[in-house]
Amino acid sequence: MRARYGVPLGIVAVGAAGLVYAAGFEARSFRLRRVTVPVLPSGMRPLRILQISDIHMVSGQRKKQRWLRSLAGLRPDFVINSGDNLSDPEGVPEVLDALGPLMEFPGAYVFGSNDYYGPKLRNPARYLLEKAQGRHGLNGNAPAVGVIHNPWEELRDGFDTAGWLNLTNTRGTLKIEGMEVELTGLDDPHIKRDRYERVAGGPSASADFSMGVVHAPYLRSLDAFTADGYRLVLAGHTHGGQLCIPFYGALVTNCDLDTDRVKGLSTHTVDERTAYLHVSAGCGTNRYTPVRFACPPEASLLTLVGRE
Repeated sequence: MRARYGVPLGIVAVGAAGLVYAAGFEARSFRLRRVTVPVLPSGMRPLRILQISDIHMVSGQRKKQRWLRSLAGLRPDFVINSGDNLSDPEGVPEVLDALGPLMEFPGAYVFGSNDYYGPKLRNPARYLLEKAQGRHGLNGNAPAVGVIHNPWEELRDGFDTAGWLNLTNTRGTLKIEGMEVELTGLDDPHIKRDRYERVAGGPSASADFSMGVVHAPYLRSLDAFTADGYRLVLAGHTHGGQLCIPFYGALVTNCDLDTDRVKGLSTHTVDERTAYLHVSAGCGTNRYTPVRFACPPEASLLTLVGRE
């Protein structure tokens, strides 16, 4: 009897230990990624951007809320929120409370699919199947049916009242100590709400620096930003792969971006033009899959410096 069931029980025990670690420890082991990006014109002083993404707030997540409030101590020049703030229709007040200290700084935001719609329980293996078939979100899949509609308007109103720029398929400008920083944003490509034709044309000649912001780093959006001459694009959505294999990395990105660029700083080249791409691994998870493995939750502090 022992010889027959010893190995399966051992595998179950290892799997259970891994699940406890992934859900009980790593999913709440918040980190700060620090990145230096050489994109500014010569002579312009460095700019410090705090990027937060994929909070996926569920009511009662006190540790996450305390950590988000503590990020104000970094005193960035401005904040970029790259979407997916919610994983609970009741979570808007807690998102606004957690981000309250950060909303004292200049900032801007785009929304992701989970700001508009509540999550659904789904088999994680479907992400691998969709990757193999080249289908992601509503890009190739059938429209979602019977989804929960989140109160995204309340979230928008809270951010707007604080003075953050709404970059939903539009441009905005932040004044930072006499410098003009232009931000060009898209709505979420994951659910086909991006409308690049509304913001096309490249950086404004009057801006000291221009950059792009989008939730999901689909290649069509990265191609458009890069071809138009933007030197930096910020995105989220991927969760860094969320469940990664140590010493190997991510298996999926939940979009058509390759896994080599699933998180952190990389480059994107189109027609001999190159932009830096920074993808945040985010600090939350879908409420139905509250686990992370070899991919801790994060925010990012990007220091933009002069081009080499």
